[in-house]
Amino acid sequence: MNTDLIAELTLILRQRSITTVFQPIFDVTKQRIIGYEALSRGPQGSPLHAPAVLFSCAQQAQRLSELELLCRETAIATFAELQLDGKLFLNVSPNTLLDPAHPKGQTLQLLRKYGLGPQQVVIELTEQDKVEDADLLRVAVEHYRELGFHIAIDDLGAGYSGLKQWSEIQPDIVKIDRYFIDHCDFSPVKREFLKSIIDLAKATNTQVIAEGIERFEEFQLVTRLGIGNVQGYFLACPSVQPERHYRHQHMHESWQAGDRRDQSLSIGWLAEAKQVLCQHTSCREAQQFFAEDKSVFSVVVIDADRRPVGLLYKEQLCELFATPYGHALYDKQPVSALMDCSPLVVDESEALDSVSQQITEGELDIRRHIIVTRSQEYLGVVPLRLILKHMTEEKVRHAQHANPLTMLPGNIAINEAIEQRLHTGSSFTLAYFDLNHFKPFNDLYGYANGDGVIKLVAELIRRHTQAVPCFVGHIGGDDFMVVFDDAQAQAICAAVLADFDRQIVSYFSTEHTAAKGYWSCDRQGRRQFIPLLSLAVGLVSPDVNCCHNAHQVATLAADAKKEAKRQLGSHVFCCQRRKPAAPLYRLHQDELDAQRHSLGG
Repeated sequence: MNTDLIAELTLILRQRSITTVFQPIFDVTKQRIIGYEALSRGPQGSPLHAPAVLFSCAQQAQRLSELELLCRETAIATFAELQLDGKLFLNVSPNTLLDPAHPKGQTLQLLRKYGLGPQQVVIELTEQDKVEDADLLRVAVEHYRELGFHIAIDDLGAGYSGLKQWSEIQPDIVKIDRYFIDHCDFSPVKREFLKSIIDLAKATNTQVIAEGIERFEEFQLVTRLGIGNVQGYFLACPSVQPERHYRHQHMHESWQAGDRRDQSLSIGWLAEAKQVLCQHTSCREAQQFFAEDKSVFSVVVIDADRRPVGLLYKEQLCELFATPYGHALYDKQPVSALMDCSPLVVDESEALDSVSQQITEGELDIRRHIIVTRSQEYLGVVPLRLILKHMTEEKVRHAQHANPLTMLPGNIAINEAIEQRLHTGSSFTLAYFDLNHFKPFNDLYGYANGDGVIKLVAELIRRHTQAVPCFVGHIGGDDFMVVFDDAQAQAICAAVLADFDRQIVSYFSTEHTAAKGYWSCDRQGRRQFIPLLSLAVGLVSPDVNCCHNAHQVATLAADAKKEAKRQLGSHVFCCQRRKPAAPLYRLHQDELDAQRHSLGG
């Protein structure tokens, strides 16, 4: 080992010459900074200035625990001195926690010394170190959690234990490794990994942070996928005087606009940047270009403003040069003389289904590429095969979760639509549709007619909502939900009910229509008069700051629907309650407090 570096490390530890820089972590949904990650640096100009070299040297010199404690105290002291808001994210090696020589209770003492509490601190366990004793680590982590610290797994996906550590430690937060963020907008594999992490985080109630964001396209993709907490050089660099306020309104607006779009993928997410040729490039130069990379079969041709003007195909060029006078005639000709001047060019925001339709109508060769632009400038290309593959996957996914009778999205998609709006903080209204007296109708007129009525409700909802931004779903049976992003929810629901009342009479006999109902026996054999079918709708506009999941919102809507069903005939009930009900124990405590107050206690 380099003795000069060891001497330098010893000097740093003796003089305590560590500097802490802070990188903010942003919550784009609420437009605020939720905390700062503390990053340690060696002295400026020192060979151990870079953290990777510094910590590697300390580990080899078996002084890692000593260095980490110094870095931790410097971070806590500086965080307190700067009076930064939010949580302090401290990097801790799992092996340091398990080191018998590592002093216990030191972090808590340091926090007390500088006037901070453990609830303000997140312990980040890096996943890049192999942990030999997982059980002991779990005990150590639980000790920190009991003291009030939050626990995060850093560099998720880059280390040894991966999902096993997530399962065993059950962290409050996971930070996705930079590798999976880097150019994720170009990598289908990375996108699928991110989706899997998001799904797992939802199932385990774990918060996700995407770190290492360095490009706008990466920011767009991770936030569109549902990751609202982000960190990286694109947003703010680590600094001794870090950002204290959210200053990215344009990003927030762009992100919100992306999240409000249809769930289908935009073509821009599949675009991959490839080398291009200028329109004045000679055909001989183009031939050399194809010869250098034999995997390339076509190349985009651009003008001086980087706007795509054509597509040059290798096979076409080879055919011309294979003729007796091919080189003599075409060597010096510009590629613009041979290129396809009318390739399919689409903007990055174009939906996949729209592009797929254009491909079908144009009868394009399956081997070709689509050119994608951003503000009319070249962005990248997408193979036709990839577009059709994603369209097929999207249709299969829809079919898996759709109701087979109406082909409307089912419970999973409905929950996703609600969660998406809660996550973005976008106001919305949820309408819960339910048929009144459907079971006796089904028993009397048969399941075929029952299915016909359910299809009628689905068709009426579709027809009346097609012109407004909303999401229509079929829970199952005769229950439907519509998530409205528009303020016209009540008027649209009333129109659906009026249309339903006009058309439902055709499903009854003339006798029952005239009597406005029929006699039937209930499950106990008692005869009762059953009115004609009617439609009940419960409407609720949840407070997105108080409702934390789809279940709470659906419960509010279900309560509103029950009120609507208590009314005679078709009825829309608008629920004024916007927050989840308080837990029973809380209600009981409130009653006790009220009693004490009345008794003068």
